[in-house]
Amino acid sequence: MPGLGLGTWQNDDPDACAESVRIAVEMGYRHVDTAQIYRNEGAVGRGLTEASVDRDDVFLATKVWINKLAYDDVIELTEESLERLGTDYLDLLYVHWPSGEYDPEETLSAFEQLRDDGLIERIGVSNFEPNHLEAAQAAIDAPIFANQVEMHPLLQQHELREFCADVGVELVAYSPLARGDVFEVDVLSDIADANDVSEAQVSLAWLREKGVTTIPKATGSEHIRDNWASLSLELSGDEIERIDAIDTERRKINPDFGPSAW
Repeated sequence: MPGLGLGTWQNDDPDACAESVRIAVEMGYRHVDTAQIYRNEGAVGRGLTEASVDRDDVFLATKVWINKLAYDDVIELTEESLERLGTDYLDLLYVHWPSGEYDPEETLSAFEQLRDDGLIERIGVSNFEPNHLEAAQAAIDAPIFANQVEMHPLLQQHELREFCADVGVELVAYSPLARGDVFEVDVLSDIADANDVSEAQVSLAWLREKGVTTIPKATGSEHIRDNWASLSLELSGDEIERIDAIDTERRKINPDFGPSAW
């Protein structure tokens, strides 16, 4: 799974979404993330088709929403996602939240069937805490490949990072720029100024140093390029320690059906 991807949450203008995907892929991005609830899978698929890059060279992921997690719904909705995305398979399919119609055995057995049928290559979950991951892995024989959660220097997810490292689950960070809040953190601004880069690049580079994949949303070519440039930024040990020492927990995404709100 490429360590930097393009997130598409709230990129709901079809033409703008397709164009951002095309620009990103042609720039070098090889990981694109969407979800059924974003209602932009068709635009994502169009952007991939319009890009001068083979589909098999792009890691493509989507997610199943919480009201469609019964066995038959998962199968049906995934087949519809494949049609909208214009592809025969997904590199990764996520359970979007451990909520709503989610049942570990019923839901994940459908994911396992899709994997056996070759429609998806990997099974993922999103917004899962350690107890949810344990139950998910116990429910099926296939491995849980990744857990996509909110993560950034203002929500460092210490416990979850340690747990996922122990059980071999990849972490994928959504909202890795804390929805813009990273631009207002003095530590990140100081490090950005010292390296002549943006605070966004500092946040993405810090997550990369932690072994976390990031999927920042970007629509304009300037932001897409700025995020891509983070791959060239190597933070010093001192800079990493300064970011590690940020003592806050600022969660930006916390719906009432999510585990953190229970």
